[in-house]
Amino acid sequence: MSDHFVVLGAGFAALTAARTLRSKAPQARITLVAHKAEFVYLPSLIWVPTGVRKSSDLVIDLAPFLHKHRIDFLAAEVTGLQDGGRTVLTTGGPVENDGLIIATGGRFIKKLPGIEHAIALCEGVAAAEKIRERLLAMDSGRIACGFGGNPQEPTAARGGPMFELLFGIDTWLRRQRKRDKVELVFFNASDKPGQRLGERAVTNLLSHMAKRRIDTHLGHKPLRMSPEGVETEGGLVKADLILFMPGMTGPSWTHNSELPRSPGGFIQADAHCAVPGFERVFVAGDAGSYPGPDWLPKQAHMADLQAKAAAENLLLVMQGQPAQHVPKAELVCIVDTVDSGILVFRDENKTIVLPPSRAFTWAKRWFEGKYLKDYRSA
Repeated sequence: MSDHFVVLGAGFAALTAARTLRSKAPQARITLVAHKAEFVYLPSLIWVPTGVRKSSDLVIDLAPFLHKHRIDFLAAEVTGLQDGGRTVLTTGGPVENDGLIIATGGRFIKKLPGIEHAIALCEGVAAAEKIRERLLAMDSGRIACGFGGNPQEPTAARGGPMFELLFGIDTWLRRQRKRDKVELVFFNASDKPGQRLGERAVTNLLSHMAKRRIDTHLGHKPLRMSPEGVETEGGLVKADLILFMPGMTGPSWTHNSELPRSPGGFIQADAHCAVPGFERVFVAGDAGSYPGPDWLPKQAHMADLQAKAAAENLLLVMQGQPAQHVPKAELVCIVDTVDSGILVFRDENKTIVLPPSRAFTWAKRWFEGKYLKDYRSA
């Protein structure tokens, strides 16, 4: 009887894990468990508010992909684990497995009072469309843009998209001839936001803000949000529109399991993406907390690397061999401004920051098309 592998999620890590398992284990049974059989290309949400992309461009029906790779699908929410991970509890009933990869993603920390007055871009297409609606209706006023973190796990922040959204809105406002009537301000609790990108990148980004006449309110912890703006320890940042990316933590369903969790609330993983104390259970992407440098990114590229390693290690363990694949710690980011892009690359040996170039914007769009081609043409 063939092995049955279960993958939880339908994002970057989940789909890469499922595809890797299928390529290495053609006879295995694979089941994907997620809320919907669709994939949202989150990195391009930055372009929806400025009209470069429509939401429909970024939401992919996974039915062809699942059929091509012979992957079963269960539309359900994960609620917990039993039997040391051999049984996944879901709203669609229990799912037994011989090997499990958890890739259900993280969730945003929404404890800041008044956070309902802000829009978080990476919550999905609805949030991106709401930002676009607000921008189209705005002829004057002030937009405050920022991001938060997880005090217990500094790497659990997603600042890159907010830099891109900020610069993209600035470019769009200029093209609409509204920029002189709409002020932009960037706020953050750190006086050097975006440290995971490296010191040079932070200096470059702040310099870019100054050139674009974007105000900054840095080094002051946000206390609450309201229709008037963002109140911080350093005073009120007035705003008619607040765009804020909260810090991240692990999936809520893990509270109903015995999975080990990091101080920040993520599923604890070892260097091979295995969950300590759980046999044949691995984690990949934003759901996990991994050993590595303090700048280890929560981004799609890293999720793909972790997923591939997790899938390959699971297959080794199934064969009675020790896990040996360790995902390379690597950050690759093009901070897009709609009309140009700043390339940031970082690994454990070097950091590279290249100045704005239109070529990087086109490279980012080319990569989007290349990545989604596998799913659109499945």
